[in-house]
Amino acid sequence: HDRPYKSFSDVIEGKEGRSRENLLGKRVDYSGRSVIVVGPSLPLHQCGLPREIAIELFQAFVIRGLIRRHFAPNLRAAKSLIRDKEPPIVWEVLKVVMQGHPVPLNRAPTLHRLGIQAFQPILVEGRAIRLHPLVCGGFNADSDGDQMAVHVPLSLEAQAEARLLMFSHTNLCLQLSEIPFPYQLKICLYG
Repeated sequence: HDRPYKSFSDVIEGKEGRSRENLLGKRVDYSGRSVIVVGPSLPLHQCGLPREIAIELFQAFVIRGLIRRHFAPNLRAAKSLIRDKEPPIVWEVLKVVMQGHPVPLNRAPTLHRLGIQAFQPILVEGRAIRLHPLVCGGFNADSDGDQMAVHVPLSLEAQAEARLLMFSHTNLCLQLSEIPFPYQLKICLYG
C-alpha cells in the first residue's frame, strides 16, 4: 500500500472534502453553466445559448422530436443522430424545441428578483452565453469572466411562470429604475 493515509479532517476539509464536493455541491439535471459575453445585436428578451450547451439541455426534447417526425425509429437511433451532430435535422428540431421553451438564467449570488430572469434562447456559435447589455445590470454582471447558470423548466406550469413573471423584458423597467442613468448609458455605449 503506497498511498499516504489521510486523516479524518483531511477527508472533510477543503474543496475536495466530502462536505463541499458531495453534500453542498450537486449536479442538477437540465441545467448548465458558462461564461457570459455581451450580444448587442440580440433583442432584450433573447439570450444566445451555445450549441453544445443547448443540445445537452434539450436532448430529451430533441429525441422526442426526432422520433415523432420519423427521422429516427427509436431512442438509440435518435441518440446516435444527436451524438453525430452532423445531420442538419438535429439542429432544425433543436431550434423548433427551443422556440417555445423559455430558459431562466441565474447569476450567483441571487440577492434580489433580478438575479434570475427568463429568456427566449437562440443558438449561437462558441461556448459563451450571450446577453443584451441592457439586461446585464439586473444581474450585476459584466463581461470580464462572469458565469451564469441556465436552467430548463420542464413542466408547463414552470414554463408559463418563466414566461409571465420572469421574462427579462417584463422586468426592464424595474432594472432601469435601480441603475443610475449614467451607468445605463455607459453600458449601452461600451457594452
